[in-house]
Amino acid sequence: MDDHLTDLPTDIDDATLALELTRRAAELASRMRGEGLSGESKTSISDLVTAADHAAEDLVAGTLARLRPDDGIVGEEGAEAVSRSGRTWVIDPVDGTYNFLSGLGTWCSALALRDASGILLGAVHQPSVGEAWVGGRDLPTSLNGRPLDELADLPLAEVAMATYLHPGVLHVDTLREPWLAAISGAATVRMFGSGSCDLAAVAGGRIGVWAQQSVPEWDWLPGAALVTAAGGRAEQVEAHGHTWSVAGRPTAVEQVIAALRG
Repeated sequence: MDDHLTDLPTDIDDATLALELTRRAAELASRMRGEGLSGESKTSISDLVTAADHAAEDLVAGTLARLRPDDGIVGEEGAEAVSRSGRTWVIDPVDGTYNFLSGLGTWCSALALRDASGILLGAVHQPSVGEAWVGGRDLPTSLNGRPLDELADLPLAEVAMATYLHPGVLHVDTLREPWLAAISGAATVRMFGSGSCDLAAVAGGRIGVWAQQSVPEWDWLPGAALVTAAGGRAEQVEAHGHTWSVAGRPTAVEQVIAALRG
C-alpha cells in the first residue's frame, strides 16, 4: 500500500526509514512515468514538475507525519510541517525532473534530516542503476548496504568536476567568470542534471568535486551528508555576491572555492 506506507513499523530507525522512503518514492514515480506523464514549467523550460513529483512527495511526507509526528518537514513541492523535536526532514521527491520526464537515467529521490547542529542524515535512491545511498553524522556512507572507502584527497587538476550553470545566467559576469575559473582547473567537466545524483557519485569517488550556485536545501543536504560521511568536505560560500555550494575531495574543494573567489 502506498498511502503513508503503513507496512513500515513505528520503531524503524532513521537511516532505514530514509532508505525505504527514497526507494518507494522512486518506485512510485517510475510507475507513474510508465503510465504517461506531462510536465509543467516552474521557473524555466528546463525546471519542470509532474504529477509524479507531487505524488512521491505526498507519499514521503504522509509517512513521516505518521512515523515522525514531532519532526518538521520541508518539501520541494510544498509539503510543510513545523518541527516540535528540533529535527526537520527535507524532501526532494524527484531530483532531475527534466531527465526523468525525458527518459534519461540521471534522476533520483532524495531525503535529508537536519537539526540545529547541521545535517544528520542523507539518502539518495537512483532507480535506473539500482543504487541506494545513505550516510550522515556517525554513519559512514554506504552504497546498497556496503560501506564505502574513505575518500582519498586529490587536487582539482586530477579529478572530474560535476557542475551546472543555467544558460539564462551566462550573461551575469559575477557568475560566469568565477565559474569558468573554477572549471578551467579540473581534469574534465561533466553536467548530468541532478545534484543529488552528482553528489552521491562524489561520495563514491567517481567524481572528484561538485559546485553549483544558488542551490536549494533539498538539492544540497542529501548529497552533502553523503560526501561528508565519506570523508569529503561540503561547504557553502559567498563569492562576488552569490552563494555557491561545493563538495568533494578536500583539496579540490579548497581550490574550487579559491577560484570562485579569485
